[in-house]
Amino acid sequence: MYVADESNYVVWKVLNNTTTPILVAGQLTSAGSSASQLYNPQDVYIDSNNNMYVSDCLNHRVQKYVNGSTIGTTFAGLSASSGAALNQLSYPRHFSVDPTQTYMYIADDNNNRVMRYPMNSTTGTNGQVVAGGAGAGNTNTQLDNPWGIYYLPTVSNYMYITNAAGHSVMRWVPGASSGEFIAGTPGASGSNATTLNTPLGIKLDSYLNMFVVDYLNHRIQMFCQNNQTGITIIGNGTAGNSAAQLNSPRGLAFDSSMN
Repeated sequence: MYVADESNYVVWKVLNNTTTPILVAGQLTSAGSSASQLYNPQDVYIDSNNNMYVSDCLNHRVQKYVNGSTIGTTFAGLSASSGAALNQLSYPRHFSVDPTQTYMYIADDNNNRVMRYPMNSTTGTNGQVVAGGAGAGNTNTQLDNPWGIYYLPTVSNYMYITNAAGHSVMRWVPGASSGEFIAGTPGASGSNATTLNTPLGIKLDSYLNMFVVDYLNHRIQMFCQNNQTGITIIGNGTAGNSAAQLNSPRGLAFDSSMN
């Protein structure tokens, strides 16, 4: 398991059946923009060649680490340069890579858009806006601080996006001029079964059940396909450290047995 450790500025690898993590990227408690540093990493992905990609949020870039290296090269964005040009990112959060490893889709938070980059990109490569980009908002043509993203074309033609500041989830065909809201009340936070409060991570299973990390409600919500009423499967709505609670969860992943 790979863990993006935001406040320690590193990425850890935890081997199966062990509890001691191995540092694989970044310098512990040392934020920076050099090739060996990270600044609030948010997400991590390992490709079929064992290359690692990390969204380096406050450096406004995605870093690539070739097979075991701890020295990164910038895959997308301009290092330590926030902007809205097609070769820039501003607070990249989570990302998704298609099964053929042809494109990466990045939730470009502060630009309120999702960007697509070919997997042979390097720093300064122009990306393509595939969702949002029309300013922050809660209409079906806008995104509102997109954070989580899930796109698996073999399961669904839709890309699923969480609007952290909009307290909602949208689905969007990449490249379409608009999407549709499928969970939460756009622009309004809440804690009942049909509302969310700052949703972050998101995953879908093969049955199109949708699992949403409901950050400020300290819970994980499951939405069955075409149903906007969520079922709480983890957490009880109150922050805590008991076995039945979560405290400001951010992301989630499944293993091959759907644990």
